[in-house]
Amino acid sequence: MKLDNNLKEKIEHEISRIEKLLNDAQPLLDLCKIREPDFIEITATAQILHSFYNGVESVVILFLKSINEKAPNDIRWHKTLFEVMFGTNSKNIPIIRKDIKEQMEKYMYFRHFIRHSYSSELKWNEMEILIKNLDEMWKIIKTDFEEFIKTN
Repeated sequence: MKLDNNLKEKIEHEISRIEKLLNDAQPLLDLCKIREPDFIEITATAQILHSFYNGVESVVILFLKSINEKAPNDIRWHKTLFEVMFGTNSKNIPIIRKDIKEQMEKYMYFRHFIRHSYSSELKWNEMEILIKNLDEMWKIIKTDFEEFIKTN
């Protein structure tokens, strides 16, 4: 199956939005790698993590459309979509390689946490690994996205 140009453009646009987010956030991300951020910086990094994960979900939903797979719409749709990313769909097509599933699950859980908490409840020691691994996670995911585009 060939990815239609309109859908391909939408996917590439979403990928570029994630790229822009991470490029714009790089000074803060770099700072957080050398010292513990203050309250404002922690709050900002939480938003970056939230936006990053939402962006990944947006791309996955577009990929599902490209393979004529319905996006989940149950009460636990984020968890269901997470499983779909790694091949739990009717076509058993993984969008993201399975060897990072455990790491990505932490980003998904953080996305849920940040949606239902106050900034004053954020704990740097729980966020630090997510921030420090963010660049590497994006490189892997972006590579997988680009491979998916090439092969579909």
